[in-house]
Amino acid sequence: LCPTCLLLPSCRAKEIKTKLGTLLQKPDSTIDFIIPYPEKPEKPPKAQKPSPEEALQWRDSLEKLLQNPYGLASFRSFLRSEFSEENAEFWVACEDYKKTKSPVKMAEKAKKIYEEFIQTEAPKEVNIDHFTKAVTMKNLVEPSPTSFDMAQKRIFALMEKDSLPRFVRSDFYHELIK
Repeated sequence: LCPTCLLLPSCRAKEIKTKLGTLLQKPDSTIDFIIPYPEKPEKPPKAQKPSPEEALQWRDSLEKLLQNPYGLASFRSFLRSEFSEENAEFWVACEDYKKTKSPVKMAEKAKKIYEEFIQTEAPKEVNIDHFTKAVTMKNLVEPSPTSFDMAQKRIFALMEKDSLPRFVRSDFYHELIK
């Protein structure tokens, strides 16, 4: 018997199902009025292992590391091991976004990036200051290839200052330069 209404257990199950349904609904967001929903995800490119000399260059250049598919995959694996992969994922999403030509697809991708990385309590929320978040949101009213530039630069600087030095000291990196 249901302790609340003294009916059958199925009553309680319906109540739980209703509550779960409410919790699982997406939160309303003002961005929904601006940007339509996203397209299917893209497959990552295959990567060739770099020479130890090439990998050594990554110590001094996050840009070179991120431009190399194998370096990016290694860096992301390292960040995943530290539970901090959202920064690299955001950077990659922004790079992909900037290559988008169609205004409709650009709007779709902008919405997805916003919901995944920028909005408060996003599943993979990146650590950007209030001003950068406000500028980014303003830029999304009319999405352009530069809509996420300020936020992407902030996250790049954070990775360069914080994540890259830890990566260079890691076993992931030392295996590459052997």
